[in-house]
Amino acid sequence: MKRLVKNNVSWVGKIDWELETFHGDDYSINNGSSQNAYLIQEEKTVLIDTVWKPYEREFRENLEREIDLEKIDFIVMNHGEVDHSGALPYLMEKIPNTPIYCTANAVKSLVGQYHHPEWNFKVVKTGDSVDIGNGKSLVFVDMRMLHWPDSMATYMTGDNILFSNDAFGQHLAVEELFNDKTDQCLLWEEALKYYANILAPFSPLVKRKIEEIVGMNLPIDIIAPSHGAIWRDNPLQIVEKYAKWADNYQEDQITIVYDTMWDGTKALAHSLANEIQKISPDTRVKIFNISQTDKNDIMTQVFVSKAIAVGSPTVGQSILSSVAGWLHFLFELKFKKKKAAVFGCYGWSGEGVEVLEELLIKSGFEVTGPKVKVNWNPKQENLQEMKGIAEALLQ
Repeated sequence: MKRLVKNNVSWVGKIDWELETFHGDDYSINNGSSQNAYLIQEEKTVLIDTVWKPYEREFRENLEREIDLEKIDFIVMNHGEVDHSGALPYLMEKIPNTPIYCTANAVKSLVGQYHHPEWNFKVVKTGDSVDIGNGKSLVFVDMRMLHWPDSMATYMTGDNILFSNDAFGQHLAVEELFNDKTDQCLLWEEALKYYANILAPFSPLVKRKIEEIVGMNLPIDIIAPSHGAIWRDNPLQIVEKYAKWADNYQEDQITIVYDTMWDGTKALAHSLANEIQKISPDTRVKIFNISQTDKNDIMTQVFVSKAIAVGSPTVGQSILSSVAGWLHFLFELKFKKKKAAVFGCYGWSGEGVEVLEELLIKSGFEVTGPKVKVNWNPKQENLQEMKGIAEALLQ
């Protein structure tokens, strides 16, 4: 169903209330999501992106109810990932000669995924533009590594709409489409989670790209991302948030993450939280058991924290696999300028805390304070050792 965005621009995507995971099972979806595609009907008719393959038939049939597919002058593919391009092969069965505007890297990803080198690709780069009539044009902006090498954004002059692709989005189902119609708490919660878990590794590029877009002096009335709410009410507020998040963002928060076998390491984690609260009552403290909490939700809290503490018992001269897997994900996200501390219980050999320290340093954290390593179940004096970690993290 076509829904008006502004003037001759409509949303023609899919709101996916049932979606539970994304990127395989690597990203949790708690409040639905959407795949946003857009239809421009000026003197030229332009489709911007498609939807995920499971909805290809629904997408094409809905589009055919609105327009004659043969009247689509060209398609813009801002990004080749399957949540944007999945319905493209099914659509191209009907209109195989339609030009596809995209980056050179997007040609590689689209041909690599769908094996159609004969498609009519039109390669564009930053500053290239296409006249769509009525005094309006589309201007292309390379968005490399936000978050794939093939990504770009498309700006529509006249209506001042930035089709930003994966930048500025959220995995959030918004039936009403627009940010001013959305539950504001959910909107910002999901926007932050999206940035922390997907875009954080590319924060230096985010900073430079924001500066580049601002430097182009483009008036922006609407930011239309590929997922979640369309920003029409003060759209630059999300750009301002990205600028802050990209600048080694942190709040007065310490997040404690752990897993435990027989609750000894759990006791140390909770003792640490208590010590932090006693020393600095204004500091927000969060505690998460890795095996019982969604990893993306934990990572969102780590992103906003100035420091973290990680605990695991020693198992097989190493750490629990749940903690090891979580730390590998932490390594991928490349957080900067955050402190960390380590703790854990052991029965025999006790290498766990050293493994934690090594992995955190590898992930870019400054490991500080005492390494609390407790043989067997912690006694009262062991619990009091957590004060040293608290003091170090709060300095």
